[in-house]
Parts: sequence; C-alpha cells; structure tokens
Amino acid sequence: MSLVLEGVSKVVNGQTHIHPTDLELKSGTMNVLLGPTSAGKTSLMRLMAGLDVPNTGKVIWNGKDVTGMRVQDRGVAMVYQQFINYPSMTVYDNIASPMRLLKQSPQQIDAAVKKAADLMKLSPFLDRKPLELSGGQQQRCALARALVKDAGLVLLDEPLANLDYKLREELRAEIPKIFEEAGSIFVYATTEPEEALLLGGNTATMWEGRITQFGLTPIVYRQPVNATTAWVFSDPPMNFLNITKSGESLGFGDDQTTAAAGAFAGLPDGDYLAGFRPNHLELDKPAASAMKFSAKLQVTEITGSETFVHLDHHGDNWVGLIHGVKNLKIGAELTVYLDPSHVYIFAEDGTSVAPASYATAA
Repeated sequence: MSLVLEGVSKVVNGQTHIHPTDLELKSGTMNVLLGPTSAGKTSLMRLMAGLDVPNTGKVIWNGKDVTGMRVQDRGVAMVYQQFINYPSMTVYDNIASPMRLLKQSPQQIDAAVKKAADLMKLSPFLDRKPLELSGGQQQRCALARALVKDAGLVLLDEPLANLDYKLREELRAEIPKIFEEAGSIFVYATTEPEEALLLGGNTATMWEGRITQFGLTPIVYRQPVNATTAWVFSDPPMNFLNITKSGESLGFGDDQTTAAAGAFAGLPDGDYLAGFRPNHLELDKPAASAMKFSAKLQVTEITGSETFVHLDHHGDNWVGLIHGVKNLKIGAELTVYLDPSHVYIFAEDGTSVAPASYATAA
C-alpha cells in the first residue's frame, strides 16, 4: 500500500491552508505530522482522508487517483483529539459499528471486537456506555473502533492531547505496538516534539501550511535541513544567534570565538545564523572549549527536577533547560556556557550549511 500526494494544496476563502505539497507514505509505517497549532496538520489529514478536495494536485492511493472520491469509499479510519463515540451504544457496539456497516458476519465482528478490546484493556467494560468510562477509556474505545475497521490508512489527529499525563504516556507506548502488525499507513498529528521522538517512524515537520522536512524521525531531529525545521523540532524552540565566519574562526558576539574546525572549516567567510537547543545551555562550564555569554534572567520555571531559564541576550530571547532546581534572581546577569559541538550553522536564508558535530556522530 502507498499514499502519494502530488502537488496538493488547499485554499479556503482566499487563505492558503496547505501550500503545494508532495509526500509519499508507505505501508506499515508510522508517520508523524509535527508542528504548532495552525501549521496545517489537520488540513493535510483531511485531504488524505477525502474529507476535503484539494484545489490543486492529486491524491494517489495504491496507484489509483482517488482525488474527489468520497471518504466513505476509501479505506480510512480517523481518530480526533475530541474522541467521538456513540453515547447510546455500549462499548461493544461502538467498536463493532464500522464492521457492521461493512456487513461482516457476527462471528467476525465478535472476534475482532474482543481482540481490539483486549489490546485496549477494555474487556471488562464492553457492556458499559461510553459516558460511564473515564476519559482515557473513552479514547481507547475510539482507537479500538479504528483498529477493527482494518483501514489501510489510519489518521490520528492529536488523539492524546486531552488525556492526563499518565494516560498519554501509556498510550504513546501502546499505539505503535498495537498497530505495528496491521500493515496500514498511520499518520499521527502532534504539537509535541517529545511525542514525535517517542513514536519514532518518520516525521514531517510543518510550518504555515508547508512540510519543511520529511524523513526518519531521528534524522529530522538531529540533522534539520533548515532553521524552521530546527525551531519546530525542539521543545522549547531552538535558540538562535547571528555569527560571523572569518578565516579560521567563528565569532559569536560577546567577544566569543571558536575555531572553525570540523564541519565549520569549509564555510566561506560571511554572516550566518547559529542555532542551539535549550538543553545545551549550561550555567556551569562544561568543557574547556565552551563559549560563555552574558544574559539577563527574565523568568524561571521550575518543573521539579529541571529549571527553565528565560534569558535576554542583547535582544535575543533564549531559553535554557538546566538540570536541578535553581534559585535565581529575576533581572540578574548570568553567565551561560555553550559547547560549540552542539551548534548548528544556517545560512542567512535559514538553509542548513553545517549540522552540529554531535548530530553526525556515530
């Protein structure tokens, strides 16, 4: 099975929701759409499903042009952030409903429902109504209904966003296992980079209706092709700083320089944009080669075992993720350190010209 988007776009009331997009998804793969709210994730899923018709381009399913084909005539299952169940039906009947629409035999339905319920840990609740279940159980019911549909394309639109932390962690671990043997194409939309990393598979980063990069999730994370992808695939977003390459050195401001070695050695002299993730800023000097910067502390956020520090570096807003609980005074001038091996280099137009050294390490 394969799903191919050829130049599909979507314009609504003169506003472009999806710019012309090419994408190919293959059978048995988990594909994550990662981007902030309004990046275009749901709009792209609706085009994949047939809920919307593209203004331009084609949707190809298993070599067949299905552009404009009704969603009812496609092998598609979709689970939304706001889980949808039939409140008047039991859990059993909710899960069985798509199979009954396909007029499958009672024996087939019973076997599939019980298998899906067992996988989703719903077996003790099959006689209950959805409103008698917890939020997590209701979402499991919606996922089970998608599972028994035996769809070739399963679309999961932020399905865990409304669940509590513990349930999200459980289902994040379960979803790839549950669907891995189905052979379907799975598309999972999320705003959370951590969720994309946990799910694995492939990731398409999205920004303002465009896919900025698509590939194996670890590669997209560690080797972003542009600054937009790096910003999207970082939580908190990646920090940036203007730098200058001159001869055999890189100037980072604050009179900080580092040798233009390794991937940086071949850069032509000129101005560039450096990017580094929040977890690579440190308050304690990590290595002899570390650069140091002076920044004013704006806000701190303590998460329990870590502290987010929001910094003003000469007008650039940075965020650092520091291990441990730090008692810091707002407005204080802090010295922060950065290992140059963790720095990405982008051209002035945002195109990647040198990945961080650690990103290409074996």
